[in-house]
Amino acid sequence: MKTLVITGGTDGMGRALALTYLQRGDTVIVVGRNREKWRALKAAAAGLGSGERAQFIEADLGRLADAKKAIALIKAKYFALDAIVLCARHYSSTRVVSEEGFECNFATFYLSRFLFSHELLGPLENAPRPIIMNVAGPGAPSGRIHWDDFGLANDYSGDEALEQGGKLCDSLGVAFAEVHANVKTRYVLLHPGLVSTNFSGTYDQAVAAQIVEMKKIGKPIELAIQPILAHIDNPPVAPLTAIMDGKPLSLDDAAFSKQDARRLYEATQKALRRH
Repeated sequence: MKTLVITGGTDGMGRALALTYLQRGDTVIVVGRNREKWRALKAAAAGLGSGERAQFIEADLGRLADAKKAIALIKAKYFALDAIVLCARHYSSTRVVSEEGFECNFATFYLSRFLFSHELLGPLENAPRPIIMNVAGPGAPSGRIHWDDFGLANDYSGDEALEQGGKLCDSLGVAFAEVHANVKTRYVLLHPGLVSTNFSGTYDQAVAAQIVEMKKIGKPIELAIQPILAHIDNPPVAPLTAIMDGKPLSLDDAAFSKQDARRLYEATQKALRRH
């Protein structure tokens, strides 16, 4: 039996993954901000006869304090983790900054994933075939890293914040494989393609209309999670793997620059030390 952590696990693909593994008899620790959605997930798991293996940690991953508290609780309770699935992200048409001083998309989509990746490595290494599954946007042609303005204070848009998040996660995966070169934990960056999910977020009128159309043409969640399940069940041999809508990506692409990864790793460490 496996033990998995799923961030953003009360909604969308995270929820579907949680229910799948619970039905299989695994233990799933769901990290999410919405207790009502958790109650609905717990009820669904109970209907499958799996409610007792569903655990919940309430955390707003746009706040570093919440992310660190969740990590501490997981480390205190679980000796080994077979998988961490990083799904949490939250769109916002307006720029929101936490009391800690971080733009919330940057904190949720990147900083929390950085912390969950690096700080839970110990329990991962205690499992036989551990894997980190970062559901992001590897290799996407649009977007860039705003090196002097991660929080997009000078020119914010929700689309740009998410596109930058995908680029940041590319570099996170590369840096993880470089910094932890001799570990058995495998890192997978996976973009499932356009999925008809709930698109967690707060939207202005124009974006809300776009979301309606995206839901019409996106693939079903049940189909979108299949490659995620396949890689968690059978982790790849390579330390780092990137996949875009079912197609493997070359790590020689500029999106996976080791120089950028090192630069971002150092900048992130400085930001966390200041915090």
